[in-house]
Amino acid sequence: MNKVPLNREAVDKIIADNKIKSVGKASIREVKKIIDDVEKAFDFRFVRMEMGIPGLPTVKQGVDAQIQALKDGVSAIYPDIYGTAELKHETKRFVKNFLDVDVPEDSCVPVTGSMQGSFASFMTVTKMDAKKNKLLFIDPGFPVQKQQCKILGIATETFDVYQYRGEKLRAKLESYLQTGEIAGIVYSSPNNPAWFCFNDEELKIIADLANQYDVVIMEDLAYFGMDFRKDISQPGVAPFQPTVAKWAKKYILMISGSKAFSYAGERIAVIVISPELYAWHTDYMKTYFAQDTFGRAIVFGSIYALSSGTSHSVQYGLAAVMKACNDGTYNLVEALRDYEKKAKFMKDALVENGFEIVYDKDQDVPIADGFYFTFNYPGMTGEQTLNELVYYGISAICLDITGSDQQGLRACVSLVPHEMLPVFAERVKQFNIDHKK
Repeated sequence: MNKVPLNREAVDKIIADNKIKSVGKASIREVKKIIDDVEKAFDFRFVRMEMGIPGLPTVKQGVDAQIQALKDGVSAIYPDIYGTAELKHETKRFVKNFLDVDVPEDSCVPVTGSMQGSFASFMTVTKMDAKKNKLLFIDPGFPVQKQQCKILGIATETFDVYQYRGEKLRAKLESYLQTGEIAGIVYSSPNNPAWFCFNDEELKIIADLANQYDVVIMEDLAYFGMDFRKDISQPGVAPFQPTVAKWAKKYILMISGSKAFSYAGERIAVIVISPELYAWHTDYMKTYFAQDTFGRAIVFGSIYALSSGTSHSVQYGLAAVMKACNDGTYNLVEALRDYEKKAKFMKDALVENGFEIVYDKDQDVPIADGFYFTFNYPGMTGEQTLNELVYYGISAICLDITGSDQQGLRACVSLVPHEMLPVFAERVKQFNIDHKK
């Protein structure tokens, strides 16, 4: 491997050519482009942690079923806007088996990835009540969801939950909800980027307040089953994936195929709408939709306008994966533990070489090792740390762009191959030698 640090002037020129003043302030895709260019120019391999892309093969049952569906000719036929019967049925089973929540099949609607699921949800939730037109993000979070709100002209409120875990969350949440302007609450658990997970106490607080103030909760379960401190892999057997749906009246769950099943390339997810929200009715929605009930408005209004449905063949693929999970013939957790192993190695290497883990605990319990983790170098801001790490062949993204108030970086382990782990350890060691005071 090439020696580090890299030639600073040459790297700086590439950054400038990308019209970026600071890598630490760049978006995820901008960081990716810069690192692509540096790797090509130097014939040099980075330890790449900027993109949250699955690093495992797609579940075989899904690929086989999708291929068969294509052979059966479904590519020539528009899919039903509300989803195939097979996927709706297996999603209902999956939600019961792994979240211990009962929903009707009608409430399970396929979307072209959770990105479309959140976009359609934001569009619809903010058009339920003329007085409620804002979304509240419990941060840190996925930056593109706020970009979606900006495109849609939806006002947002945000706060970093770092200082408001446990019972402290109640008063903080209520300070926003009592304005009467919040239509929905958005968060992910396990969290992107910080990898913390809300526990039952916190989820019940969110649900109770949302019920009290008649607010929709949008829970992003992109990293389903990936809190490896609990094995939720046995269908119908506790423990289950923690979810606000145990207590909330109005919720939308976003269950993605991308990370848990490594089905990212085909853009497939399912939104699960609570029965109460699906049937919720108001004449005001007819201002924007032909339908006056939420479920029909989001399906035949928002989703129809966005894509006329979800890719036909991959619905059969995801249905087959969920069926294998439901039947107990595929263990959804065991296949993902490679992320846990890599995260533990990388976090240990960082701590041994002077770095600190930023979001390190769920209240008083250490967070799981998994898909993401956050870190920083003492005495530097997150922006400064990333700007320096680039010269050492390491990429990540800055927490600043995620709504976090903490200084640091988000790292994703998925695209770091095992043979690069010793290289990573050597590079952070050299970084520490060059920067420790």
